[in-house]
Amino acid sequence: MRLPERSGDQRRIGVAIEVPQPYGAQLQAARAGFGDPLARDIPPHVTLLGPTVVDPQDVPDVYAHLDDVAAAHQPFRLHLRGTGTFRPVSAVVFIQVVEGIAECELLESAVRSGPLAQDVRFNYHPHVTVAHDVADDALDRAFTEMAGFEAVFAVDTVQVYEHGDDGVWRPVRPFRLGTPQRSGRGR
Repeated sequence: MRLPERSGDQRRIGVAIEVPQPYGAQLQAARAGFGDPLARDIPPHVTLLGPTVVDPQDVPDVYAHLDDVAAAHQPFRLHLRGTGTFRPVSAVVFIQVVEGIAECELLESAVRSGPLAQDVRFNYHPHVTVAHDVADDALDRAFTEMAGFEAVFAVDTVQVYEHGDDGVWRPVRPFRLGTPQRSGRGR
């Protein structure tokens, strides 16, 4: 995973749709079983904004932006099923999003605007990673063994995660979809 450099008291954040239990635990255990060293550090999720460095004084504006984005998007159903891969471009095997793609794309575009506007390396493709940067045989196993995975759940929040100095991504603040939430800019 490519992480942008931080300096001083900057925070490294990401925005994602959290995969709920019991599916999250199943996917995290599978990722660990394929030998992915980041399995315990990254909760299962669908990325909306990859790792991004934010200055502390900008956090209130970022959160106000995410309040607005969440309020403008309604909850939706997300259906995960089967596997895909980004090989040979990237050593990744993932669970496919088969329903909720358009909603994820609209959310990603809205999140990655305003104070979070940035260029991306690859076109957005919603997915849940189950193996990344592991040996080819582990990628092959992940692709085959997870092919039958399926999960359906309601998405009613997006979550800001923060990357700790210990390398773990932790949820720090949810934003409820379809609900105006702004209670002031100084959170």
